[in-house]
Amino acid sequence: MTAVTQDPALAAEGLGVPAHRRGVFWTALRQRKSAMVGLFIIIFFIVLAVIAPFISPYSATAQTCAVYAPPSAQHWLGCDDGGIDMLSELMQGGRISLVVGFAATLVAMVIGGGVGILSGYFGGWIDSALMRITDYLLVIPSLVFAIVIADIWGANLLHVIIVIGILQWTSTARIIRAQVMSLRERVFVKRARAIGSGNGRIIWRHILPQVAPLLIANTVLTVAIAIYMETVLAFLGLEDPTVTTWGTILQHAFDRTAISSGAWWAIVPDGFAIAAIIVGCFLLGQAIEDSLNPRLKVAHLSIRRWRFRPLVGRGKDAI
Repeated sequence: MTAVTQDPALAAEGLGVPAHRRGVFWTALRQRKSAMVGLFIIIFFIVLAVIAPFISPYSATAQTCAVYAPPSAQHWLGCDDGGIDMLSELMQGGRISLVVGFAATLVAMVIGGGVGILSGYFGGWIDSALMRITDYLLVIPSLVFAIVIADIWGANLLHVIIVIGILQWTSTARIIRAQVMSLRERVFVKRARAIGSGNGRIIWRHILPQVAPLLIANTVLTVAIAIYMETVLAFLGLEDPTVTTWGTILQHAFDRTAISSGAWWAIVPDGFAIAAIIVGCFLLGQAIEDSLNPRLKVAHLSIRRWRFRPLVGRGKDAI
């Protein structure tokens, strides 16, 4: 019986994404326990940020206890230098930090994805011009550049989002460009072009669905970088001082002698929350990236695969 194969052009036209890429997210979750852990961490902090105003035990701006009061039954994580409950402050501050992180990542993905697709698909002088701009931004130290821009523009959440967004799109553009340069030479793209499909339709219906999983994986990884950079800028005093974020909590703790006062609870829980969300994004993003490229899988280097096998023709006596 002759197997019936589906035309790649028709498959891409009707389904958008091939079977091995459509289920990449769920495949990553099934194969990697670390992906489940990362997804759980991310969902936990997102849900906590959404319901924070309803479950916070105290106000995140009003004094409810003594200055640097230690953890107790009434205040599980103690209080900061202003007598504000640390648990409530962490929950409220996490909302702003996550919003800044995800918003900056969205800006970076839109710019990086657009530049990568245009550069890889059209090539020529468009590719040269866009890649030279990308290379220029890649060699500039991101943190130093972010500090300078944020200082010039002023301490504002919108400015922080824009600064992080315009600094984090370069790596995404490089990755997407390489993938698109390979896709544009595939048979289904050439057939779509041969039957009269325009560049816009080919990009929208054939190229974009193919690079979407890779873009999603890179997005998750970029969220961690964006939250880290937001924390650094806030710690350096380059964020709006009137809002509470995880970065401003650390800034206030260091500026107001929390360490010399022995108030570890004003620093450690906040640092743990920042580290946890960054690790969660890394675990999930890395698992998705490994599913897209099996050669990157850590399992290939597993110790279980490194064992001696009998030589051919030597039987069980050989090592």
